[in-house]
Amino acid sequence: MTLYSKEDILKKAEAIADKIGKMELVEIYRQAEQKIDKNKKVQDLIAQIKRLQKESVNLQHFQKHEAYKQNEAKIEALNQELNSIPIVQSFRQYQEEVNDLLQFVTSDLSQKVLKTLDQTESPNSFDK
Repeated sequence: MTLYSKEDILKKAEAIADKIGKMELVEIYRQAEQKIDKNKKVQDLIAQIKRLQKESVNLQHFQKHEAYKQNEAKIEALNQELNSIPIVQSFRQYQEEVNDLLQFVTSDLSQKVLKTLDQTESPNSFDK
């Protein structure tokens, strides 16, 4: 059995992260993110939503129920407008795909580590 130090494992993890970071899908995701960051309309909508969300927290805290409902309706309308913008739709699609990739890699690594642990564990290791 080969023994690895924590340093060895961290270096391998860094290499995996570097390879993932260089994947075409991740590059496309980064480009979509940059487009969103540079789009004034998108940034204005995000800023309005954040401002209204802060107001909603205060309205809820002070139990201003009717004003809270109205504020939440404004937030919902702005979210719908934001979600209807093509670059936002593309960004969210790429974000979901990158998330799926990361979930897959994490799950696969976890399964392989557990399988390795199961193979190296002696059958009576808990009887001692």
